[in-house]
Formats: sequence, structure tokens, C-alpha cells
Amino acid sequence: MRRSLPLYLSLLLLTQCSKCKNDPRPLDPAAQLPPATQTGAGTFGCLVNGQPYTPQGRVGLGPNFDVSYDPGFNGGDLVVRTYRVLAGEKKALAFNAINITSPGSYPFGPRQGEAKGSFDDDNRALPCNEFEASRSGTFSKGTLTITRLNLQTGIISGTFDYTLAKPGCDTIKVTQGRFDDKL
Repeated sequence: MRRSLPLYLSLLLLTQCSKCKNDPRPLDPAAQLPPATQTGAGTFGCLVNGQPYTPQGRVGLGPNFDVSYDPGFNGGDLVVRTYRVLAGEKKALAFNAINITSPGSYPFGPRQGEAKGSFDDDNRALPCNEFEASRSGTFSKGTLTITRLNLQTGIISGTFDYTLAKPGCDTIKVTQGRFDDKL
């Protein structure tokens, strides 16, 4: 029996490890997000209420991830748009900010000149399916951090976290966000 004990313990450990490798759900939802890079990799990801969100699927001819930046409009106008179509569900997440001139932190908020976020989910009931911070009745708070803005190489990268809330609806918490794209 003593000789068999190490064999049984080894088999038990091996079967436990194989279960971990075959588990389709990673322990950390953030592990499903792309890395935060500054190379123009064309990546976007965040957690929405703790669940991974990355652009996926197709609707029409437009891309599911788009970044535009106009240094001559509103002191530097940044718009980031994404959508996700998966198993019949359509969601869209976007944000925009003005006066973006260099790397740094910029607040999300209700005041003029602050970044504005949005989140749409076709599977939520009205009026909780659309959160638009630029409309009255939707509260927005958070931070957009531009980590790289290089017009010579055409690369813009950043991180973001923001909360959207409106009366009678569950709060939308966007966390651990990152994007990296070529302009």
C-alpha cells in the first residue's frame, strides 16, 4: 500500500491539471483581453460589468473597431467606436473626447469638454438598452489615459475606465479598457 500511495497521488494531480487545461472559462476575465500595447496593433478590449468585451462580428460593411483622430477639430478630437455581434446579441461601446493634444489623463464626465462614453445592448429592455453620456439623464464618470499619440507614425494608444448610470437601470461599469490603433 505504501508503494501505491505516490502513484495514486500522481494520478490524482495529473487528472486535476487536465481538468484545468480543458476548462473553457479562464479564471480571470481580463486574461481574455488583448494586451495593452503602443504599437498600432489594431486592438481593443475591456471588461463590461466584469465580462470581457472585444469587437467581434460584422454588421454591414463597416469595421467593428474604428479610431479616428482629428488634431485640427475641437483642439484634437478623438472618437473610438466598437461593436460586438455574437450569438444574436448586438452590443456597441464607444467614447469620444476633445482637446486631446498629447499623452495624459482626461476625465469622463458631464461637463463641457470632458470625455463622453456610451454603451448599447440590444438585449436589454427600454430604456436601459442605451447609455449615452452626451444625453441628459445619463451620468458618466471615469478616466481616459492616452499613453501614445504620435502623428508621425500615426499611432494612438490608451487605457480607459468609466461608469455609466441612469435612473431605473443597472449601472454599466467599463474597466481595464485598452486600445491601440493606427490612424
